[in-house]
Amino acid sequence: MRPLSQDPKLTAMIDGKTQIYGILGRPVAHSLSPAMHNAAFRALKFNAVYVAFPVDELDKAVAGIRGLGIRGGSITIPFKEEIIPLLDELDPQAARVGAVNTVVNRDSRLIGYNTDWLGARTALQQKTEIADRHFLIMGAGGASRAIVFALREERGEVTVTDLDQPRALTLARDFGVEAIPLKALRECPAQILINATPVGMAPAVEDTPVPLDLVERFSLVMDIVYRPLHTRLLKEAKARGCQTIDGLQMLIHQATAQFELFTGLAAPAEIMAQAAYEAVRGEA
Repeated sequence: MRPLSQDPKLTAMIDGKTQIYGILGRPVAHSLSPAMHNAAFRALKFNAVYVAFPVDELDKAVAGIRGLGIRGGSITIPFKEEIIPLLDELDPQAARVGAVNTVVNRDSRLIGYNTDWLGARTALQQKTEIADRHFLIMGAGGASRAIVFALREERGEVTVTDLDQPRALTLARDFGVEAIPLKALRECPAQILINATPVGMAPAVEDTPVPLDLVERFSLVMDIVYRPLHTRLLKEAKARGCQTIDGLQMLIHQATAQFELFTGLAAPAEIMAQAAYEAVRGEA
């Protein structure tokens, strides 16, 4: 991919009035958010640019948003919970989720939002009813919190598990759901599996979050990992006759909601989706 500074489609519109947006995380080089948001800016002729900011010290990065007048940011692993005390205000839904994936800078006042839950809900509703279905969530981090919130809002039944059992228990307590240890997976009667961990992400593409002999018991398997797009978990699920949802679905839907918070404009959803899928075309 051509470096941002050499992309004529972007440099042609960068000037002294260009608004800056970005994604804060570690790592972020793999992120598709720049591809999606910059495609949307170009389509709407909106004078802005979106870049990736690899962050080691979150407090300094947040101070940089204020000091440089960066208009907004996406927040990703591992900062979705850590950023909360550094913000001036939380949207009520983000407060209920307990994680932030979107920050909007309004006159140096930083407001935290969560659009992950909207992305998860939309992705799932395109494949299944949520009410009265039983979901097993692998992982108890910021993305998991958003997914559990979405499922509970739609009256889904939820079980969570994580290598960090105390963290899973905290999430379960916060949302009134069940937490189980990994060793109890075989006893869980859930119908739908969601991987909300980094397990299976490149370069460890042969890893799966659950033993493969358990996969066929689920009618639907969703993986939020999108590099590779077709994770081993999804390949094994499809081979066993399960419906699947790839990681770009949640990502795209959360990004369109995020774009609207950033700009106040209706997101060009099809263009953002096309940019995301083009960016991973040809990857395993």
